[in-house]
Amino acid sequence: MTRALVLAAHPVPDSYNQALHAKTVETLQARGWDVDDCDLYAEGFDPVLSEAERRGYHDAPDNIEPVKAYVERVRAADVLVMVFPVWNFGYPAILKGFLDRVFLPGVSFRLETGRVVPNLTRIRRLAAVTTYGGTRLRAMLCGDPPRKCVTRAVWHVCRPRTTKYLALYDMNRATDATRRQFLTHVGDQLRTF
Repeated sequence: MTRALVLAAHPVPDSYNQALHAKTVETLQARGWDVDDCDLYAEGFDPVLSEAERRGYHDAPDNIEPVKAYVERVRAADVLVMVFPVWNFGYPAILKGFLDRVFLPGVSFRLETGRVVPNLTRIRRLAAVTTYGGTRLRAMLCGDPPRKCVTRAVWHVCRPRTTKYLALYDMNRATDATRRQFLTHVGDQLRTF
């Protein structure tokens, strides 16, 4: 059975982003997949990389001890879907902290003669479902760091066969109809991905 890890990162339970999170989980479960729904705020994930963790960052396998349960969830996934808003042209701090603390040497990558070698190759599908306050043009002018992080950095450590980046830009001016349409689009895309 396909196992999907959904990483959700929004603190407001009745937000539009949480509606996208719910649509994601519902769609993947409807496919018959085993969904590990990891709502980082609801779980109280601590995004702060401590001094001790940083000092032991490269000391695999001991480096995983502080976040062992999350490492096991990532390692068990065949599919990774990240659901998050873009704030200040980046991930919410809790999601960035998850990547800093859990995507460790020996977990998401290994170093071989100083080169990063992918280590999460069990993940065969990668997707992001996200919203931006500004337009696509504005994001592009800033380099669109979240898109690049998903489609380059996270992609690199997984090397999935399929990658989707589903973004609703210009949320500041989105209508109810636009938001409903994007929810439908997310469902359609995840049903076939």
